[in-house]
Amino acid sequence: MKEQNQQPSKAGALAILETGPRPLRGEITVPGDKSISHRAVMFGALAKGDTRVTNFLQGADCLSTISCFEKLGIRIENNPGEVIIHGKGLHGLSAPTEILYTGNSGTTTRLISGILAGQPFSTTLTGDASICKRPMKRIIDPLSMMGADIKSEKDNGCTPLRINPALLNGIAYNSPVASAQVKSAVLLAGLYAKGKTSVTEPVLSRDHTERMLRMFGANVTSEGVTATIQPDPELSCADIFVPGDISSAAYFIAAASIVPGSEVLIKNVGINETRAGILKVAGAMGADIRLLNERGGVGEPVADLLVTYAPLRGTIVSGSLIPTLIDEIPIIAVMAAAAEGRTIIKDAAELKVKESDRIFTVTENLKKMGADVTPTEDGMIIEGGRPLMGAAIDSYLDHRIAMSFQVASLIARGETTIKDADCVNISYPTFYSDLAALIQ
Repeated sequence: MKEQNQQPSKAGALAILETGPRPLRGEITVPGDKSISHRAVMFGALAKGDTRVTNFLQGADCLSTISCFEKLGIRIENNPGEVIIHGKGLHGLSAPTEILYTGNSGTTTRLISGILAGQPFSTTLTGDASICKRPMKRIIDPLSMMGADIKSEKDNGCTPLRINPALLNGIAYNSPVASAQVKSAVLLAGLYAKGKTSVTEPVLSRDHTERMLRMFGANVTSEGVTATIQPDPELSCADIFVPGDISSAAYFIAAASIVPGSEVLIKNVGINETRAGILKVAGAMGADIRLLNERGGVGEPVADLLVTYAPLRGTIVSGSLIPTLIDEIPIIAVMAAAAEGRTIIKDAAELKVKESDRIFTVTENLKKMGADVTPTEDGMIIEGGRPLMGAAIDSYLDHRIAMSFQVASLIARGETTIKDADCVNISYPTFYSDLAALIQ
């Protein structure tokens, strides 16, 4: 094999030297948390005064949220290093003159639906081809129980959604799924409802909404797997620092863990326990991860993560862990392929309704690389330890698939190419260059 430079390109192509993979070394700061960035714009728009957000994620999904709220009459300054939302208060939104387009963002689509359900004007909401296939009945049903007038225009439980004015009543909703997007949509509608609103989940999902709404002055309480909100608060502006996204950090955790000789310091990462399941799973697999400089962020805990190469072993990923790492399962599967022994991922049927059917896309691409992986109804079984080979990977326009298999290519023999590699712009526009900068 002709020796080639081991550098991930924007096109996502990478070749491994015959001498083996080169270690990753250095420091990195990953982009701001996507979930928190979305919420900072939304809640800042509903608060009175100027909310200032630093380390905002400049990814396509979060820019869709900004665009939607600008169309709802909110002035937003997207400056280098700081986003300023000139909020108008809980009842300050105005009727848009065009359809609200949410792009590829499920968070934007579902959370804004809860807000729009309580407005005195009508809106139509839609997104790209992927969003128009993703299930919205999971928010349509509880919002309708509250009295919302929300309809799937094609009557298929998907976008486009038409939301008309309606009087909302608080409910006690028992959600069949542990989903922060469902929980948040209902709680945000509860801001406009008569009486309190509560959401009870089968297991606790990420709690960024509850934490941040309290910062803005909402009366939100949490007890076990139930969150409750009181209506019509006076929300006030806040200064928000967005910690680094642990979902983005996960790719570097994995890369440093599977490439011999690696040591990477990932700075300013959010370690909220409802999001940090990747740390528990990596630890169970034998990864060497040290939390340094732990501190409380503005409503969110933050730490630096020092990750050093260590041989990995298989594990079981299931149960209440799943909601804390659902977005990290593709990269966990890559780690499992590099580990010795069997990894079982189960209770994760939610993977089927992400940007792609991630049970299919992960298993198909791992098989292309020579891994021993079997899909199941709610996850996959991976027999680790088989050498990986370079392959032509299809991202299916799913940013987490593209990034996961770029990491897999670091230990694969031969060239790996990734179709539609630029889909990483959804959450991490500089991913390829950041990864390349660490390769020694």
